Amino acid sequence: MLVIITGTSKGIGFELMKQFAQTDVLVLAVSRNIKSVESYIKKNDLTNVLPLSLDITTKSGIDKVAKVCKYLNKPISILINNAGSLIKKPFKKISEKEISEVYKTNVFAPFLLTQAILPFMGKKKGTHIVNISSMGGVQGSVKFAGLSAYSSSKAALCGLTECLAEELKGTNISVNCLALGAVQTEMLSKAFPGYKAPLKADQMASYIYEFAVNGHTYYNGKIIPVSLSTP
Repeated sequence: MLVIITGTSKGIGFELMKQFAQTDVLVLAVSRNIKSVESYIKKNDLTNVLPLSLDITTKSGIDKVAKVCKYLNKPISILINNAGSLIKKPFKKISEKEISEVYKTNVFAPFLLTQAILPFMGKKKGTHIVNISSMGGVQGSVKFAGLSAYSSSKAALCGLTECLAEELKGTNISVNCLALGAVQTEMLSKAFPGYKAPLKADQMASYIYEFAVNGHTYYNGKIIPVSLSTP
């Protein structure tokens, strides 16, 4: 079986790669920078992790993932759309280019990547697409000033999850979305210097791993908050 994870160079994506690497599945670790993944593979003498260096916000990047999936000819059991982009800036100062870049990573990439590899999915029961969103994208949650681009893009990802689950009803594919609360990652530290999140990346990765493997049994088309607070 094949598991695809985006945004594996660091943080939650890197920790997810490590967890799946301990199983017998083949892991396609997608990221612009694959140095950390390559180092981990070499250090642990892994043969079931395939690092793929590309930009999923580009057509060529997405086409490359689809091409590799076709070449591998293995049923995709799990897709985790984890890659994310965050900009913290007052609403009135965010440029068109900046919001475009955030939406390219957080919305367009998951949309187009899922679309591109859908022909290789659903061949077996229990196929699971997991979109990684944020509590900032959930209705009724507390919002942070300066995150209008990030939070609105994550809200769009939540909506996409519900729509895709509806379209894929009757197939072997379930689609769910995890709205994460604060996790101590490099991205969070850059946006909120000095802030200490209640969970580390490896802790959240453990939860996502279990959900990706088993969550399809209980959920489909759901937006699930994963947070100790709101947010």
